Amino acid sequence: MIFDYETLKFIWWLFVAVLLIGFALTDGYDMGAGTLLPFLGHDDEERRVILNALAPHWDGNQVWFITGAAALFAAWPPVYAAAFSGFYLVLLATLFALLLRPGAFEYRSKVEDPRWRRAWDWALFVGSAFPALIFGAAFGNLLLGVPFTYDADLRPVYEGTVLGQLRPFALLTGVVGLSLLVTHGAVYLGLRTEGTVRRRADAAARWFAVIMVVSFLAAGIWLALAVPGYHIVSMPSPDAASNLLAKRVEPMAGAWLANYRDHPWTLLAPAGGVVGAVGVVLFAGRGGGRSAFAASVLSVVGVVATAGISLFPFIMPSSVNPDASLTVWDGTSSYRTLSIMFWVTVIFLPLVLAYTFWAYRMMWRRLDVEHIREEGSNLY
Repeated sequence: MIFDYETLKFIWWLFVAVLLIGFALTDGYDMGAGTLLPFLGHDDEERRVILNALAPHWDGNQVWFITGAAALFAAWPPVYAAAFSGFYLVLLATLFALLLRPGAFEYRSKVEDPRWRRAWDWALFVGSAFPALIFGAAFGNLLLGVPFTYDADLRPVYEGTVLGQLRPFALLTGVVGLSLLVTHGAVYLGLRTEGTVRRRADAAARWFAVIMVVSFLAAGIWLALAVPGYHIVSMPSPDAASNLLAKRVEPMAGAWLANYRDHPWTLLAPAGGVVGAVGVVLFAGRGGGRSAFAASVLSVVGVVATAGISLFPFIMPSSVNPDASLTVWDGTSSYRTLSIMFWVTVIFLPLVLAYTFWAYRMMWRRLDVEHIREEGSNLY
């Protein structure tokens, strides 16, 4: 293997970040557009325009979510175990919400009863908005610290409650996540639709971009002033075998900003999140559909990267026993596992990316109400 263990651990942090960003960029616009469906589509035909703008790719976009969960299991098994046991009820509710989405796409238009279709429209809204809110809140909970520790047999023990996961700061980051994906979804609809739906989507993109910037900046100020971070006082060599409890960690005010102080170039991430959203406000609905989408992509990448950089090297800090916090250096799989997975990723990730770009290129076109009327029986 050409990399040492420490480098492999860092590379896998980057790989997981790429998967999360890929999920936010692809399945994120699905969720954003699904959240907007009952509001941008004022009649059945307009709602079918929105659904069919998403139709070619919504199921393929799920690959990023599934692959991300699989990578978490394989690369960071202690993190997977602690997160899925501690957040079990919230994750189960999120999974049930996500299960509404296939039903909404596949069954909505099979029955012409307006009540049937409205029910599935709101099901898609719930299946899109709830996960987006929860995914944003999850990062807020990580920054606040998760109340878990380990027993004598190194089994994760969660000491919190479901209500404890709905703390005000976590809800604010949930608003950041939801507004970010709704903005992205609205910009995507502005690219894929024509007519009234497009105009409404462009207006929604501008409004939600403003909400995203305000909530993102508010969360950053709150994080800097009132949310203590965590600092590693001592630990074994990063190249050593993983040992969950061999380090010393202490809470420290301002610790989540340490990476920005030590490496000023990382400020490009939050700057990109803000600049991208401002670009959406400037370009959406003003003849710059592609520019608006590029700005939205920059915003999504910047916001997700900001969360990762703020936490690094922590993956899942513990608020009840800081020494049990999971980091990039001790929450990982073995050297052999990471090595094998590295080559699998190097081979298959470019193939997934190539296929994704090809699929978007081949199935790209703008949709309007006239297209729905002409091809209605063959569409969602």
